[in-house]
Amino acid sequence: MAPVGFGYNVHANGIRNHLVRHGTPGSPVMLLVPGITSPAVTWDFVASRLADSYEVHVLDVRGRGLSEAGDLDYSLDAMADDVIAVSRELGFERPVILGHSMGARTAIRAARRAPGAFGGLILADPPVSGPGRRPYPSAWPWYEDSILLAQRGCSAEDMRAFCPTWTQDQLALRAEWLHTCELRAIDAAYKGFHSDDIHADLPLLDLPMRLIVAGGSPVIEADDVAEIGSLAPAIEIVTVEKAGHMIPWDDLEGFLNAVADFPANIDEAPAHG
Repeated sequence: MAPVGFGYNVHANGIRNHLVRHGTPGSPVMLLVPGITSPAVTWDFVASRLADSYEVHVLDVRGRGLSEAGDLDYSLDAMADDVIAVSRELGFERPVILGHSMGARTAIRAARRAPGAFGGLILADPPVSGPGRRPYPSAWPWYEDSILLAQRGCSAEDMRAFCPTWTQDQLALRAEWLHTCELRAIDAAYKGFHSDDIHADLPLLDLPMRLIVAGGSPVIEADDVAEIGSLAPAIEIVTVEKAGHMIPWDDLEGFLNAVADFPANIDEAPAHG
């Protein structure tokens, strides 16, 4: 089992945001923003390893985990503003933002809305759907059916139908925590995959960026990589060849290697003491 992080709450952008910290203060700060149905605790096994290089703070995105839920704005802009406000409230100085899937789209939008606030973006397999683009490859019933099942109470074996390649521990953790994902929040984010244009944000960003592509997933294809490279010519591209969209669940070492040494001058990056 991965080491358990230190959980805490902070009021920022008008709501209670819950985070889990791994690592020692004084290291470069990483704010990790998970994907659409991944509470912070489910990233413990990744964050505990990233803590070798960073002071890692994993955010429970609004409507998920232990952060505030209910009648809230669940738009991409609201989630991006949470990232900006949490970083400011905690006194982070230009942290690295690692976003996975929805979290990567959130990181892009946050960097556009707050120029100069962040030291770099690591974008792990962001959905490239949007206006006039092909749909996100995962269909809505996969999310709705699994969340409704978790709300009733389910086992790891029940969850295996949705995540057949995951380990027993990973399935058990998802079965335990998925009910905390507010269905209206997931619905808004899923619809946002198709209505929000993150490609328009990319040319406006002026900070180190690395795109991590899941080589075994249909989320980002070769043409998408070429387009992103044309919109952000300085972006680094790293592919984890055989991993599916949930990259560290499929290939943890490959994911860690893809994150390693970002930015290249990490030793010179400002630390949060």
